[in-house]
Amino acid sequence: MQGFLNLNKSAGFTSHDCVAKVRRLLRLKRVGHGGTLDPMATGVLPIALGRATRLLQYMTSEKAYRATIRLGVKTTTDDLEGDIVATASASGLTLETIVPFLHQFQGKIEQIPPMYSAVQVQGKRLYELARAGKTAEIPRRQVEVYQIEVLEWRPGELAELDVAIACGAGTYIRSIARDLGEVLNTGGTLASLIRTQSSGFTLENSLSLEELAAQVQAETFTPIPPEAALEHLAKVTLSPDNARRWCQGQRIKVEGREQQIEGDDNGIDKQNINQDTSTDSVANIRRVYHEDGTFLGITQVIELEGEIGFAPKMVLV
Repeated sequence: MQGFLNLNKSAGFTSHDCVAKVRRLLRLKRVGHGGTLDPMATGVLPIALGRATRLLQYMTSEKAYRATIRLGVKTTTDDLEGDIVATASASGLTLETIVPFLHQFQGKIEQIPPMYSAVQVQGKRLYELARAGKTAEIPRRQVEVYQIEVLEWRPGELAELDVAIACGAGTYIRSIARDLGEVLNTGGTLASLIRTQSSGFTLENSLSLEELAAQVQAETFTPIPPEAALEHLAKVTLSPDNARRWCQGQRIKVEGREQQIEGDDNGIDKQNINQDTSTDSVANIRRVYHEDGTFLGITQVIELEGEIGFAPKMVLV
């Protein structure tokens, strides 16, 4: 079995818990997930099955969330799982007051991850240090937030703001909640989080663990084809002879009919390729198909003897 499962994670489970449960349900050893979700969060958790686990690194990093930010309270974990460390009245806030502050959390921004997170500092996970009562200097990281849209506003002593957030990899929504509370001088924490989209998978088409179990019992479960998670990559179709040699691990020169790649506006740019196959620049990565439509795997565009070539990165067949 190989492919993907679009899992709708329930609250209370870690991403590792979900992998373990899927492994048992499908009786499959090779199972991995793309993009960790906190235990309290729910929603889309892409699960790779079988050899598709090797494709996780090539999936798009774009994600989308629905979040509820509670203003007027600050916690140790930057969500409701932690202990309350400070409170302040948020009754004086209005939506008109808050909206201008949201702009500073959009675009390429610097974040400090929550102390209770899986970020490693000095060889230790931050949550391990926090649970041991230790402190550490948390390095800032640059992330990208594409859009924050206000969905609903509920004023009060503990006011709540519902937002839709589209962002790139590594973005902590808990940090946005915490930092918004800081600039508003009320404190803020994340009250709830649903991931609505991740790596091309959407909440509408997801399966819960219970639904997966029912399908497995009825013998109706079918994994999502591996290539379905890679549609953001340009596509190249190889001739039968080149496909055979490529699948055998050989680097091949590109034939004239293969230079124009579906998904590339101007074909292959020779200025952006080299012989270094250790560098997985997304700009040089393609999904590969046989002329008969069979998905073969992932290739890197390289320079080969002065010509454009393809070097296998991951052969699926």
